[in-house]
This record gives sequence, structure tokens and C-alpha cells, in this order.
Amino acid sequence: MVSGRQRRISLDDFRHEALSETSSTNSECLARARAGDPGNLWVTAERQTGGRGRRGRLWVSERGNLYASLLLIDPAPMERLGSLPLAVAVAVHQAIHRVLPPGGEPLEVKWPNDILIGRKKTCGILVEGEGLPDGRYALIVGIGINVSVMPDNPLYPVTCLRQHASAASPEELFAHLFAAMAELLEVWDQGRGIAEITARWRAIACGIGEKITVNLPDQSISGQFAGIDDNGLLMLDTGAGRIMSIAAGDVFFG
Repeated sequence: MVSGRQRRISLDDFRHEALSETSSTNSECLARARAGDPGNLWVTAERQTGGRGRRGRLWVSERGNLYASLLLIDPAPMERLGSLPLAVAVAVHQAIHRVLPPGGEPLEVKWPNDILIGRKKTCGILVEGEGLPDGRYALIVGIGINVSVMPDNPLYPVTCLRQHASAASPEELFAHLFAAMAELLEVWDQGRGIAEITARWRAIACGIGEKITVNLPDQSISGQFAGIDDNGLLMLDTGAGRIMSIAAGDVFFG
């Protein structure tokens, strides 16, 4: 694992490979990692034939949207990796904000890292990791943003950037994402910058103080969204002064 403080992260530390089509940019990054890639590699595709979301759900991936994955190798000690999805969400929010005209519906993050415009999902993020045979740890950050195509989603209301007067192309949006991610990874600082990351995340969070339902693999729990703790866990006030910390789940408002 990485130890000590790294030198400052810059845009020059990252590479980008643009593909016309692939089964999944996450799968492509993982294959590169297994083949010895040193990391800090972005892979984008105009179309995915086997895109996936959380819990193995299909992620429809037609041309016109942004499909991007970032391969990181040993990005932080294992005990500090849990805060990385929050940093990623802040970076994606920042990139989307830069291509939306002012005065539109609220652009927010739904815990842990869905991006909503007017309470409708426009981006999903899938973080996956694997220990490699040579002892390194590969972590892949997959990002799918609805730019001009809006796939049906039976779980959540969805939208796309075109519906909110953004004229940005997937390539222009990726340029903003490329820069924002480098900046936020520097702030995150291998997990040492979690306090700044959680502060930025809370400032753009959706639904703090509202009633929510969290679907877990084996049950659904309702309560008031009390925010996130300093490690990024969701805090659910279930009543009678009891706060439950949740590491992973699907959040529904109302």
C-alpha cells in the first residue's frame, strides 16, 4: 500500500484512451490492471454493450452520453478507501455544474454518489475494486452521465443534460470531468482530506433532514436523513434518538 505523502497530483499524471465501443469501460480498466497497467488511466467509450450499475443492474449505454472509467492503483490504504466515492461525487457534480446554464433546477448529490437535477437522476457512479496477483490493488471508478439520451429507469425518475439546456457534448463534459477529478483527488489526498471532502459533499447534498427509505439487501428502513458522518456513512434517524449508520444502500425520498 501507498505510504507517506505523494507529490501533488496534476493533470499530467492521468492518461486517457477513447474507444468507440466496448463491453464496459469498468471491465476494460480491470483488464488493463490485470495486465500490469500502472493506473491513473481514463477509458471512455461512445457506446457500451454490457454496461452495468450497482448490484449488477444493466446500464443502458447508447451513443450520445458519457461513459467513462478511471483506473487507480493503490489509491490509499484500505481503511481510508471508503471516503473515495464521496470525492468522486463532488468531482462529477463540479464537472456537470460547469456545463449547465445558471438558474436551472437544483444540481445535487444523492447519497452516496448519484447526481440529480431537479430530483431526477442524470448520473450513476459504480466503484469496483480487485486485489491483483502482484499484490497491488486496482480500484475502478465508473461514471455514466446522461447527456442527450435518457434511458428508462423503473427505480428512479431520470433526466439528461439536454433537458436542462446544456449544449455540451460528451467530449466537452469529459474535459471538465478530467480536470475536476484530478483536483478532487488532490484534495482527498489518499483519504487524509476526508474532512474537506465531507464538507463539500454536505454542501451539495440532496434531502438532508427529509424522510427517506433505505433499501438494504435484506430489508428496508425508513427514517429522517440526518446527513453523513465524518467517514461518509449515511446517518438515519429512526426515532427515539437512535441514529443508524449505513455503509451501502439505495435511498428513496418521501
